[in-house]
Amino acid sequence: MSEPAVLALVFLVVAALYASVGQAGASGYLAAMGAFGFAPEVMKPTALALNVLVAAIATLFFRRAGLLTWRSFYPFAVLGFPFSLLGGALSLPAERYYPAVGIVLLLSAALMLRPARRGAERDRDPPFLPALAAGAGIGFVSGVTGTGGGVFLAPIILGFAWVPPRRAAAVTAAYNLLNSAAALLGATATIGRLPDALPLWLIAAGIGGTLGAWAGSRLLPEAVLRPVLALVLLGSGLRLLIA
Repeated sequence: MSEPAVLALVFLVVAALYASVGQAGASGYLAAMGAFGFAPEVMKPTALALNVLVAAIATLFFRRAGLLTWRSFYPFAVLGFPFSLLGGALSLPAERYYPAVGIVLLLSAALMLRPARRGAERDRDPPFLPALAAGAGIGFVSGVTGTGGGVFLAPIILGFAWVPPRRAAAVTAAYNLLNSAAALLGATATIGRLPDALPLWLIAAGIGGTLGAWAGSRLLPEAVLRPVLALVLLGSGLRLLIA
């Protein structure tokens, strides 16, 4: 099987797993491309392009399921977009940002495995000012690394019990869409030649994202979402550290 075909299958699985918990899969795409020796200037825009598609699909499914509200999302988005745009315009060498992202993902996985704080199941909205600050900080970091931001936002939302797990998945899906689009826009000046197989990978990621988002928004119980996300973060973190 050719390298593009193998990556298409990998991206399909990654998209399905990530979309089931409101993520879009950028860290998984980066890890896979890193294993195949792709250049950083190609990896970042490719991962962001896949992220935009999968995040859009996940956002649509969670919105249709009634899990995404404007009030639960917009505090993170107000500063998330401009800071992600700024971060996307910056470029760090792979040997510096891969270990940093890997460590953050491992810490996030540990946070996901901790019991949710009391009140996490209550249907409420995140506090405005803390959400505003989180959106700005995560937006910049995600823009620089090309990770979309959801893998950083979800542990914060659930760690502070701001919204229930299923609504947290909906918020992170929408945040991923916004920040990935902003980061991709900011990275246009430094984008290298995109792979010829990108259309194939978009189709594969779209199929995986659709399956995962449907399962996550309709079938998976909330008790499953935290450990699933923890496993996703753990695997991505380890892969980036050893890439």
